[in-house]
Amino acid sequence: MSGEIAVIGSTMMDLTVYADVLPAPGETRFGNAFTTGFGGKGANQAVMAARTGAKVSMITGLGNDDFGDACMKNFAENKMSTDSVKRFDTHTGVAHIWVDGEGQNRISIVPGANFKLTPEIAIEEVKKLKGVSVLIGQCEIPQEVTLAAFKTAKELGITTILNPAPYQRLSDELLKATDWLIPNEIEYEEIGNAKIYGRLLITLGGDGAELHKADGSKVRFETQKVTAIDTTGAGDCFIGSFAAAIAGGASEEAAVKFGMSCATKSVTKKGAQSSYPTKDEIDFSLVAK
Repeated sequence: MSGEIAVIGSTMMDLTVYADVLPAPGETRFGNAFTTGFGGKGANQAVMAARTGAKVSMITGLGNDDFGDACMKNFAENKMSTDSVKRFDTHTGVAHIWVDGEGQNRISIVPGANFKLTPEIAIEEVKKLKGVSVLIGQCEIPQEVTLAAFKTAKELGITTILNPAPYQRLSDELLKATDWLIPNEIEYEEIGNAKIYGRLLITLGGDGAELHKADGSKVRFETQKVTAIDTTGAGDCFIGSFAAAIAGGASEEAAVKFGMSCATKSVTKKGAQSSYPTKDEIDFSLVAK
């Protein structure tokens, strides 16, 4: 898939425990498995976009530690540009994840180097981008950093996509700089009465997605029903593949269907990036022109 994308956001190492029943407060239980994998909402979205064949640049912060080195290698293996990856004298971000027998997860993140990014770094790195048509951001780095990146992107004619997760109150400035706002249904409820200036696309998990069109109408998209093994990173999988489709010139309806197809495949495997479909597994017919 053609198209060039940049992602400004978080990179994490995911430390995941799988257990049939998660422990209650003060309780100790045996788990079934433990894995270490690559994550972070920004990195997840970037890796999924790259797997579609899009050219992807990652703007992120990593620690000067073994996790940081491993993340750099992972970006390279996924054929992503690391020219805008910054290394800091702190630890790489980590996410502690617990997944129950139903595939549902609970996540606690420690940002580390992700919070060392500054608005000045964001502006400098976005200005360096060449040929990029879409910039993706989330809420796992300081909001003022994303705002600086988005305002610069708008000046350069780059389409901005904001995934407001994990949810925090969004400034009116950031919403004004957002072309596509893509929350899940819980995040959309938390946004409440805040004015949305750009396009709105709500992800509904196993129930698909709802697109709010420019004329005020709404379109519901149903997704294929599958047995979920692990939903970790499924939303990021959708965002990355949707953005890649938009950058490649697909219609918004086709991009939604493409994103849902990739995300549906991801929930049938364990982990975040480890569950994402490879290029051979992706259904490109959904965005064929």
